Amino acid sequence: MLRKRGIIDDFQSRSTVYVQTRRLWQEWGIKMKRKQWNHRLKSIKHKDRYLKNITLDYMSTFITNLNMQSSIWVLYLAYCGLNLAQIGLVEGIYHATSILFEIPSGAVADLLGRKKSMVLSRICIALSCMIMLFAQNFWYFALGFMVQALGNNLNSGSEEALVYDSMKAAGQEARYMSVCGRLNVIIEVSQGIATVAGGILAEFSYFWCYSACLVIAVLALLPVILMVEAPYVEERGRQRSVWEVVAVHFRTCFKILRSDRRILKLISYYSVIFAAETVLFFYSQQYYYELGYNKIQISFILLVMGGVSCIGAVLSERIYAALGKKTAQTGACVIAAAFLVYGLQNLFVSIAAFTAAGFFNAVLYPVQSEQLNSLIPSGQRATLISVNSMFFSIAMILLFPLAGFLADLWGLTAVLVGMGGVLLGGLGVWQYFMKEA
Repeated sequence: MLRKRGIIDDFQSRSTVYVQTRRLWQEWGIKMKRKQWNHRLKSIKHKDRYLKNITLDYMSTFITNLNMQSSIWVLYLAYCGLNLAQIGLVEGIYHATSILFEIPSGAVADLLGRKKSMVLSRICIALSCMIMLFAQNFWYFALGFMVQALGNNLNSGSEEALVYDSMKAAGQEARYMSVCGRLNVIIEVSQGIATVAGGILAEFSYFWCYSACLVIAVLALLPVILMVEAPYVEERGRQRSVWEVVAVHFRTCFKILRSDRRILKLISYYSVIFAAETVLFFYSQQYYYELGYNKIQISFILLVMGGVSCIGAVLSERIYAALGKKTAQTGACVIAAAFLVYGLQNLFVSIAAFTAAGFFNAVLYPVQSEQLNSLIPSGQRATLISVNSMFFSIAMILLFPLAGFLADLWGLTAVLVGMGGVLLGGLGVWQYFMKEA
């Protein structure tokens, strides 16, 4: 009986050990599964944080581009007493400021963070609206344009780099061109609304128009504050002065430009095309005004162009897939031809040419962005994107004031037609040398 009880006790003891061991293994397995699930949830949340930047950037882009200055500033400066040469010079000062601050602003974005750079950008834009609201002579307008240029510099490379690196951190960089196309759609829609609203407000009061611009600039700051900084590759070393940092970035940029001629060719080509289309867009305000149309009618013409540009932004990926490298050539030729059509001084024909130029301009933006981003290292992406803006500024400094000065001498229509001829001839020469190379 005692032996039997001992066997039973031993069996019960072993059973207890077995049960306890099994429980421990089950608990350990549950803990491991929990850790795995927690790791997966953290990974998902981690990616969602960065993808949230894309949504916030959509919001920020929409609000920022509700700024109505772009649709009426040429008419506003003319109303304040500036001639076309002075208007061109003010725009030249804007782009000269862009050149001075473009590389340092890119360095700020890479070293201090893209989000902080974007916050400073929105503050500068608000300040420039305030200056423009109370400016009374050429030099105050020039100051307003300089502050606005600084704000745009701080944003130019930072926003694009933050979006790309956020998608890269979430493993979604393959969708970048699609996101870029959506951003262009948002820009076109927002600018379309701003164009009509700006024309209506300007027809009654420029003061209320620029007051609204100030409020919009402040509101555009809110989505940026909610963003999170995306990780990106950067070189770490000893602490250096700002000028040393700028010098290093200059050397790095020029080294990359020299090492890969494709980057230099892309930036140079697109800068001239985009600058030419920008000249056409802004001076079209004065062109249609000289044809006898008021600010509201002009705003609706710009709205039609914005709507067609929106379609171009949506179709950019498909057009590029169909035409490939010929997309850039086709778009550039259409933009050049639009200048020539302005010589007819026919409302409907000029609107058709104007919208066609806007369509291909919108098509080319994401194409250039995709091509550049595939060639640029992550650590210098914001800086080299800023170099792209600097080249655009150089083209604008040459084209915009020259067009304004010549327009005061020979008339705006004659100058636009002449620019179209020069651009078309220049494209032919470029293609010839590219084939030879």
